Amino acid sequence: MTLKEFVKKFDVPDSIVLLEGKRKVLKEDELKLTALGKLLSERTKHILFRSGNADGSDYLFSKGVALVDDKRLQVITPYTGHKQKTNLAYETISLDEIVTSLDPEVVYESKKNKKTENMIEPYIDKKINNGGKKDFTVSAAYIIRDTVKVIGNKNNEVKPSAFGIFYDDLKSPMTGGTGHTMKVCDNYNVPKINQTVWFKWLEE
Repeated sequence: MTLKEFVKKFDVPDSIVLLEGKRKVLKEDELKLTALGKLLSERTKHILFRSGNADGSDYLFSKGVALVDDKRLQVITPYTGHKQKTNLAYETISLDEIVTSLDPEVVYESKKNKKTENMIEPYIDKKINNGGKKDFTVSAAYIIRDTVKVIGNKNNEVKPSAFGIFYDDLKSPMTGGTGHTMKVCDNYNVPKINQTVWFKWLEE
């Protein structure tokens, strides 16, 4: 897919595009992530760009978008106040705000991550019934957040994404939280690309 093809197909009203990836970014790639965020914001009019407000890829992509129009930048955070000092987005939705309106699908899909499988329901139960703060189940919040970024939630406070643009670890692809997000994209037929495609967009 070329940049022109992407813009033609996805720059439509209510389109949401994930723009995120690994926390560890190769030094020689850092400027490329910011350049892509800026380029996409300049070449499109309607797309809302979404990330998870993490260090590394999320921040670098967001920095590029914010240079042009921070009102088209949305972050979904695992809890209220998450990395607030480096949050560049105009709109922030915390998992704390929507945990009571998660779909069974979100729970089911989040449980597919084996590292946090047994933490998902205890986390949700604690949040709903006890107003729980960060504890041993907080890792579950990150995986649930990653699921919600793709498929949204039943009350539509978070709408589903239409496309995913990722910076992945090409030596160990589709692992960790980024890998979980990419797998959810695959499971819900959300098209996605990584830097093997979008690096070329910077040259178009």
